[in-house]
Amino acid sequence: MPGMSGLELQAKLAQSGSRIPIIFITAYGEPRMRAQAMEAGAIRFLDKPFDDDVLLETVRTIIER
Repeated sequence: MPGMSGLELQAKLAQSGSRIPIIFITAYGEPRMRAQAMEAGAIRFLDKPFDDDVLLETVRTIIER
């Protein structure tokens, strides 16, 4: 994502009071990054390549909440 990392965007959204569910999708998933994202409230952290069914099930779960 040009100009901002996903973690930075997640922090900005949290600061603005947004409660939008966040699913991280990355090709550069380091364990520390994963832990930080999940601790900050991410719903899921998917490493590329990922299973489409996992993403779809995650979105379905979010919608049903």
